[in-house]
Amino acid sequence: MPARKAKPERDVAKAYPLSQFADKLRRLAEAVEGGQRFRIQVAGERVSIPPDAMISAEHERGEGGEEVEFQITWKSPVLPGKGEEGKRKPTAAKKPRAKQG
Repeated sequence: MPARKAKPERDVAKAYPLSQFADKLRRLAEAVEGGQRFRIQVAGERVSIPPDAMISAEHERGEGGEEVEFQITWKSPVLPGKGEEGKRKPTAAKKPRAKQG
């Protein structure tokens, strides 16, 4: 099986009409209550959220207004031969084999 490529970093925000946003929240709530994986497409990329993801709410207030963010966080799977951040793990230098003969 070929190794999966590490995905590039990404930080996008996508606005949705209220009806689509409500539908996504309903699907998320059903997945959370059922202990199931949640799949969503955001700005053209499919994202699969594991059932053990952390869900939190954040409130910010400033001079320009207020905002509430619902955040879902999880660790990306570590790829074989890679460290936690997708970088190759250092390997020990191999000693040359003695010639036989």
